[in-house]
Amino acid sequence: MYWRPAGVSRKALLLVALVALAALAVVESFPVVAKQSRYADKLAAARLAQRGMEAIKAEKIRLGHRVDPKADPAETGLIGESITPVTSNTGFLDAKRTGTDPNFAAVILHLLDEAQVKKGDLVAVAVSGSFPGLNLATYAALTVIEADAIILASASSSEWGANHVDYLWVDMERTLREQKITPFKTAAATYGGIDDIGIGLTEEGRSLIDAALERNGIRHLRPESLAASIDRRAKTYEELAGDRPIKAYVNVGGGSASVGTHVGKKQFRAGLNTSPPSAGIVPDSVMLRFAERDIPVIHISRVKILAERYGLPYGSTEPAPIGRGRVFVATQYNKALTFGSLLVVLAVMVAFLRFDVGSRVLSSKRAPPESQPPERMV
Repeated sequence: MYWRPAGVSRKALLLVALVALAALAVVESFPVVAKQSRYADKLAAARLAQRGMEAIKAEKIRLGHRVDPKADPAETGLIGESITPVTSNTGFLDAKRTGTDPNFAAVILHLLDEAQVKKGDLVAVAVSGSFPGLNLATYAALTVIEADAIILASASSSEWGANHVDYLWVDMERTLREQKITPFKTAAATYGGIDDIGIGLTEEGRSLIDAALERNGIRHLRPESLAASIDRRAKTYEELAGDRPIKAYVNVGGGSASVGTHVGKKQFRAGLNTSPPSAGIVPDSVMLRFAERDIPVIHISRVKILAERYGLPYGSTEPAPIGRGRVFVATQYNKALTFGSLLVVLAVMVAFLRFDVGSRVLSSKRAPPESQPPERMV
């Protein structure tokens, strides 16, 4: 219910509109840049990821692998080769470059925080060799939060991932442990690739993966089918968790058993999911099973979407500065200025429309005594 004085002039209405527009212009013109929640922890996670990147790069060079200036112009050391015996599938180089940004550690910490993961909580994690940079970012975020993790891996890699035959992801995480950067170790692994059982890998590739798992002391799950892999992975998480509740599930990449093939991968939202997908038939997967138990699922996939959401460049060929992105700081309205502007607009509206000040301010004629009172409108 509001009041409109009888005979309010158009000049008064125009003045109210101009005041409102001026207030909007002021608020839009003077935003503030504000630090986001857990700013210090996010910086710590990104810096830790950068340290891990440097350690992995140094070890690769020690093993005789050069940094390819064409594939990896930012010289991160986390970009592999196109085709090797342990390459399971095609991959997009721009996505792999984007995944090497250490600021993704801050993004993942932000998502874990949204999922209410706290110090000492247990998190289930699925990684593959395809995105070593995002694996590293996940480990860094969990380390800063001081959460515990049960990690299952797909040992092979798509193009441009951790596919040097003598230095797979399971070797990289050993480097991180030995240099006391992150404490995590994969508990068990599969071949990965199509159906998570290594379809597309040669016998040489399978043998190289077997050797990598053996030298790192990692149990090989060896499922016979995709359905068996989903069951075995889910059972392994539960066995290793024991009586401890799993507070979140983090999937990195597009492992078939974890996401449910390419169909399931697209049905879950990139980032945090607090419930299963509601549209269409969702194929069975470890991720779906966790979501159906109301356990938050963090889906680190479709890297371009995540990069755009959090203000990180896609496919960048330059070294990433620590602290870049909206996950650290964001431009937002000045709350005090916004509130003050709103009060000014409301005061002008009340003065001109409720008490008919406009007719007295904008008109030189005095209103006749018999002027009608303001009309009540609905």
